[in-house]
Amino acid sequence: MLDFTRFEVLTFDCYGTLINWEAGILSALHRVLSAHGKKIDDPTILKLYGDFELRSEQGTFRSYREVLESVVRQFAAEFNVTPSAEEVRSLPDSLPAWKPWPDTVAALRQLKTRFRLAILSNVDDDLFAGTRPQLGVDFDEVITAQQAQAYKPSLKLFELALGRINAPAHRVLHVAQSIYHDVIPAQSLGLATVWVNRPSARPGVGAVIAAEAKPDLTVSRLAELAAAALHD
Repeated sequence: MLDFTRFEVLTFDCYGTLINWEAGILSALHRVLSAHGKKIDDPTILKLYGDFELRSEQGTFRSYREVLESVVRQFAAEFNVTPSAEEVRSLPDSLPAWKPWPDTVAALRQLKTRFRLAILSNVDDDLFAGTRPQLGVDFDEVITAQQAQAYKPSLKLFELALGRINAPAHRVLHVAQSIYHDVIPAQSLGLATVWVNRPSARPGVGAVIAAEAKPDLTVSRLAELAAAALHD
């Protein structure tokens, strides 16, 4: 068990960890594919999403809105359909309406009583602005891919965060649902990590690339983390 007295700041991935992004992704993509007569199962959509998103984030930096539009185009190409401009926009347009996991807000409010909280997210500032009011707490820092001009697992987001939150790495605990995007790069910089293994149609992986690491703590819900952290 982690010694939570070590930590001053908790940094959180947002989409997947705090927000049920799989529900948002699947809803938007099923709508597009169904409109063209395509019925694809959830695990296949999530696997392809992880592949297509990663491909879209390679090379010259582009906004997350553009990444998500590219994902829709790649799905269309994969299943040989021609999406409308509205359908291409529908995935990023839906993001601000994606909902928190049921335990997110209460757990964040509990953790806020003891720690500074920060967001480290592969997102645009304006898209996160739609999510922020749903999370129910004031974050001390919000670090986005747009600000870093890079996407996790790039270390640029983490390095920008460490510079902004003004705390040494050993005083920071990073909390995330993705081993690939978060746990591995955070550990490489000396941060302790919590893996939130949220329920998924692809258990243990979700809508990201499969990867292996040994986080310092694994929980299935944010409420478990809050209980452990505040028990110390």
